[in-house]
Amino acid sequence: MFRSKRLSDGAHAVITGAGSGIGQAFAVALAARGGAVVCSDIDAALAEATVAQIEAAGGRALATVCDVTRLSDVEKLADTAIDWFDGRPDLVINNAGVGAGGDAIGDMSMDDWRWVLDINMWGVIHGCHVFAPILREAGQGGIINVASTASFAAAPRMGAYNASKAAVLAVTETLAAELADTPIRVTALCPTFVQTNIMKAGRISASSSKIADNLMRWGGVSAESVVKSALAGLDRGQLYVLPQLDARVVWRLKRLLPTGYTKGLGFINRFTTQDPSATTARD
Repeated sequence: MFRSKRLSDGAHAVITGAGSGIGQAFAVALAARGGAVVCSDIDAALAEATVAQIEAAGGRALATVCDVTRLSDVEKLADTAIDWFDGRPDLVINNAGVGAGGDAIGDMSMDDWRWVLDINMWGVIHGCHVFAPILREAGQGGIINVASTASFAAAPRMGAYNASKAAVLAVTETLAAELADTPIRVTALCPTFVQTNIMKAGRISASSSKIADNLMRWGGVSAESVVKSALAGLDRGQLYVLPQLDARVVWRLKRLLPTGYTKGLGFINRFTTQDPSATTARD
């Protein structure tokens, strides 16, 4: 039976990577809409800080640790949520992710490839693998997978990140097709630059980090505005949410002028400097 109210209102939500950035903004927004939120993060202190913020505003939330690269952790997350909710979750947001960039394919280390894919791709796969059957059995609910415009933009020197987010988009589209004859809604969130710490907390070369910082400063939007768009899209049953104008422009350009689009990226790439030094951290 379909809900008569918005799915995002009063939801029992589970969020990965809820300790900062988009994940934290989702947690705060859903709690403000009367929901109860399980805030998971690999960093316990960050998850607890999000919960403290929610509780200070009168909301209800639980902090828990989850390494999304481990299927057993995600299974434990589901058990923890069901116990705390005393029932199944209504909404699952697979958000945990890391940034990487600056090296061309062939120059980026295999360790960095595996690190990015383990978190960004396998984290979402694990989340869908564990929670999709739970929602299917309940016969209602929603899943938001946080992808990126990188999932289709194919910008140079971002091979691992592009591949990980393209996989997220493909998994989301597949899941949406599998659940199309049910009331369960599936949404892929594909933003461009969002004002979070993902650029600092990633494996990004110094030169690329400087460019990204400038783009973030001048073109980045708030995580709160992106989350608002995502939840509105979910409530409308929207598969793709491209919350920024530049994301929508890239989406159309690549489809209308694929050869010209790729040549344009190549032109931009020739002016991209490469720095072998990189910082290492997690979002």
